[in-house]
Amino acid sequence: MKTQKLNTLTKNFLLVILITGLTFFVTSCASKVSFLNSSVVPAAKGTVKIKKGNNQNFNIQVEIEDLAEVERLQLSKEIYLVWMETEKGIFENLGQLSNKTGFMSKQHTVSFETSSPFKPVRIFISAENESNVRYPGSADILTTDKFYK
Repeated sequence: MKTQKLNTLTKNFLLVILITGLTFFVTSCASKVSFLNSSVVPAAKGTVKIKKGNNQNFNIQVEIEDLAEVERLQLSKEIYLVWMETEKGIFENLGQLSNKTGFMSKQHTVSFETSSPFKPVRIFISAENESNVRYPGSADILTTDKFYK
């Protein structure tokens, strides 16, 4: 009888630890969202990973493959910028999209990484002539759906 109670307590204890561990694992994982197909750069495909860090900032990683050079767009521009729409509907310029080995190297992949204290609901790419613009241009090159409702 005593052994059966001990086994039940041990099983319950292990079950609680397992549930707690799974909950932590699921909540600590990054959200991964794909960019939608684009009529401006139809060959481009990419993803955005968002993870809330220990400091309560949101870590944002963007990776895009087969993105046309910005000068080759129908309306030629100078640079690609990464933007974030916050949960309050504010647009934040996160920075310029570039590649360490030169834009569109042999891998045809560009990446971007930053963090923000604001909760993002959508990430998008625009083509601009300057990096210090406060609002995105009229056309999104690539965009995600809203991922946090």
